[in-house]
Amino acid sequence: MKLVYFAWVRERIGKPEEDIELPPAVATIGDLIAYLKTRGEEYANALREPKAIRTAIDHVHAQADTRIAGAREIALFPPMTGG
Repeated sequence: MKLVYFAWVRERIGKPEEDIELPPAVATIGDLIAYLKTRGEEYANALREPKAIRTAIDHVHAQADTRIAGAREIALFPPMTGG
């Protein structure tokens, strides 16, 4: 599965994207964020406030309880503001 990071999430993790094979126990967006936080200090720092992270599965906004089975791409980004 491809993970794509935007804005300060990308800056803190240190890469714009990565391909990753997830453990079977990772079934939802919330599970994904919890799993990523265990992958190192940079992930833990970027994702320390899960409610501040927005996600999209295959370009469609998703919530923490959204299942990720069959997803090709998951994007993680901070809240967006308009102006």
